[in-house]
Amino acid sequence: MSSSKVAVVRTKPETILEDYHRLLNLAGYQETVAKDADTALKVNISWHFFYPGSSTTPWQLDGVIRAMKRDGYDPDLIHACHNRTVVIDAYLGEKENKQVDVIKAHNLRNIHLYEPGNDWLTIGEAVGDLRDKFLCLNEVYPKGFSIPKRFVGENIIHLPTIKTHVFTTTTGAMKNAFGGLLNEHRHWTHPVIHETLVDLLMIQKKIHRGVFAVMDGTFAGDGPGPRCMIPHVKNVLLASSDQVAIDAMAAKLMGFDPLSDVKFIRLAHELGLGCGDPKEIEIVGDAEVAQENWQFVGPFKKMTFASKMQHMIYWGRLKGVIEWSLKTFLAPWAYIASVVYHDWFWYPVRGRRIVNQVLASPWGRMFNNWSNLTPTETGFDDVGTEPPGVVRGFFKQFWLGAKVLWTCICEAPEVAMRKRRKKKAQQPSS
Repeated sequence: MSSSKVAVVRTKPETILEDYHRLLNLAGYQETVAKDADTALKVNISWHFFYPGSSTTPWQLDGVIRAMKRDGYDPDLIHACHNRTVVIDAYLGEKENKQVDVIKAHNLRNIHLYEPGNDWLTIGEAVGDLRDKFLCLNEVYPKGFSIPKRFVGENIIHLPTIKTHVFTTTTGAMKNAFGGLLNEHRHWTHPVIHETLVDLLMIQKKIHRGVFAVMDGTFAGDGPGPRCMIPHVKNVLLASSDQVAIDAMAAKLMGFDPLSDVKFIRLAHELGLGCGDPKEIEIVGDAEVAQENWQFVGPFKKMTFASKMQHMIYWGRLKGVIEWSLKTFLAPWAYIASVVYHDWFWYPVRGRRIVNQVLASPWGRMFNNWSNLTPTETGFDDVGTEPPGVVRGFFKQFWLGAKVLWTCICEAPEVAMRKRRKKKAQQPSS
């Protein structure tokens, strides 16, 4: 199988399950994802609230699981995999995005990497001399960092969506590894985020038995993603064993030049970690779809207040004044600011209207009625109707945001570090 093959399939609710099975096999996933190894389905939660185009869709997760079962993969060797970030509540996210409903329906393991019982390896133990090739992580983490021990020898299937991103222009397969592979202080890498994604791809190629990606573009997000976007119904699915190639094709569909507009794709291409040049990528499936240009405006033309401030802190006038605080015990101010802006202001004031509009589409109705739908062998002939009041009210939204805010404060890496130091200091010396 060519390492630069990307499967592209046009889809609709009536055929979504069959389309996912076709997609995975067109991309040759059985040649990459070994059947005798554990397989992690790396779920993407870019927002703990449902927002179209932001996170792994339930039909994406369901379609991949059904395809694997149909092709003889042992369900006991398949599990969902979640990471935690300081501004996203993965437990709320898997519920709000109905991912946990899919996992329960298939009776699969659901692993949150940060829970007790999940061990971590130092990067030196995990990859050895590969560290010498890193572009930036040795400088960002001079004392090293840790990765999940369970990843070593596992297959991983990334489940991103097609969307833009205020830090990386576009985000997809390569960015989906970010949360899972860096355990704490991920925000330290933001000034060198493109180089970080390339280093993480090197790590994945070293530790995983197989690396595969399945990208859902039923909804695609344009604007200041991965949250405050304008969602578009695009009815497109992508899959590939080449993480660089699938990100390049997604970028091309959105209207970007992968090699000139998306730095992490160009860097990975130049280092031979995958193919980022669309002219050199073999398209299988519905090839005419790959010729589309959605003419997305991208994440930088209509930035939110929060994204403007992030750019100023990491790359602009506020870098020398404020960025240093994000590497100290003062860092939680940034987490609090993000939750207050996105969960208390942007989503209830602006996002609710957008979500309501999208939920009137077939995919929106399918999401809203997911738990009550009965699939056929190919998909969902009846996705239900749009009920009134599909998005919760302001005060309920405010309360959920408050719970997330409290969690992000209590579980901030800086707070956890101080707790560990205090506990260690209280232990009697031997």
